[in-house]
Amino acid sequence: MSGKIIGFSSWLGSPAGRYLLQWQQERHDELVADIFGYHALQLGMPQLQGLRANRMQHRWLALATGDAEQQDGAPAPSLWADAVQLPFEQASLDLVLMPHTLELSVSPHAALREAARVLVPEGRLIVSGINPWSLWGARQRRMQWYRRLGAGGPLFVPELEEFFSPWRLGDWMRLLDLEVESVSLGCFRPSFQSARWLQRMAWMDRLGPHGWSLLGAAYVMVAVKRVLGVRLLEPAWRTAPVAAKAVPLARFETAGRTRDGMGNP
Repeated sequence: MSGKIIGFSSWLGSPAGRYLLQWQQERHDELVADIFGYHALQLGMPQLQGLRANRMQHRWLALATGDAEQQDGAPAPSLWADAVQLPFEQASLDLVLMPHTLELSVSPHAALREAARVLVPEGRLIVSGINPWSLWGARQRRMQWYRRLGAGGPLFVPELEEFFSPWRLGDWMRLLDLEVESVSLGCFRPSFQSARWLQRMAWMDRLGPHGWSLLGAAYVMVAVKRVLGVRLLEPAWRTAPVAAKAVPLARFETAGRTRDGMGNP
């Protein structure tokens, strides 16, 4: 896994990588700001400060044990851990971020299953990746085809052999009791590595959400862990029983004698 992260980390410093990183940073800042709880974890990609806008008391960045060399000025990790084997108890985290974690993992199914395991009921999972049905995905597939033919040449996004569409991930999540809450797609500019050409195509980001919204190169998904039969406890002041007031039984007159509601004098 470390070799893959090194290649991808270097690419994030390119014009296209910075463009992707800026869009994802904006989306994460918006999405995590109003997610509450006590414990939040980001798995990989330290260049993205995915939890900086979150207000949970405990926030951690986890990297795989062999990835120390890929820091390059990025924040130091809080712990070393692989995405497929996290050092957390079941149902112990309120928020888990997986920025390109599945694309970089040797076992994406296991990594997603592990994230679902450590989430509390109603906890949030945020997954980001590159859309295979975008212009970026098309270029990546073309370069992979050239490599199979022996033509060589670098991939557009290095070391990412497979992109997972948000619709495919949604199917995986349903099997793990994760319900997709929202999907944001962006980065509609073509797969240019030139900063000049990326700037010239800035108008595509304004029209993309209205004209070809499903073709955004990048996505950020938010899923919620649903557990049947689990109900979140409300604050004690909402559920405290109200003391019943003593109400006297009705009294009425019968044949000149006063009796209460039970028929007693």
